[in-house]
Amino acid sequence: MPQTQPILYSFRRRPYAMRARFALLAVGIVVEHREIALQNKPKAMLQASAKGTVPVLVCADGQVIDESLDIMLWALQQHDPHHWLAEKEPSLKLITENDQTFKLWLDQYKYADRFPEHPQNYYRQQGELFLQQLEAKLQTHSFLLSHQPQLADYAIFPFIRQFAFVDKHWFDSSPYPKLQLWLSFHLQSKLFLQAMQKHEVWAS
Repeated sequence: MPQTQPILYSFRRRPYAMRARFALLAVGIVVEHREIALQNKPKAMLQASAKGTVPVLVCADGQVIDESLDIMLWALQQHDPHHWLAEKEPSLKLITENDQTFKLWLDQYKYADRFPEHPQNYYRQQGELFLQQLEAKLQTHSFLLSHQPQLADYAIFPFIRQFAFVDKHWFDSSPYPKLQLWLSFHLQSKLFLQAMQKHEVWAS
């Protein structure tokens, strides 16, 4: 049978897959969700994208999009009901800093035992430079770039969530009250709860 809707290969807890799901859900694009096991990646996904990482979106016309931000932009170009692209260029700039710099410190903070060159606190302090930047932005409005959540908020949130939960007690007592409120908003949002619904591993 011909493919009638996009297919999304995903992994529930992966931040990149998470933000792709946010955009698809917010826009209302219905996909065939294929939850994968990282230790046993399905051949169909690897045939679609040799990268072997999620998310991978196979559009109904056969186009393959295997970068999470590109999936978000593709979805929002179809329809942007909540105006996530209102601050597109500032969003992209902030997302680039998240993906290229903060993500590296996050990984080393979370898996500090794999990076014995420095103690865990060192990696956390490096990551805090980005937290401080976000905290400053949140002094003037409720979200990172305006009073309404934008592309940057949803693209960056999964990574801040991961950073916070490495040591939630530390994060909750850290000097970032605006960022704590921002994180709490996203954790309690309907969109997050929808995106985090559990799926059985797809049987290829």
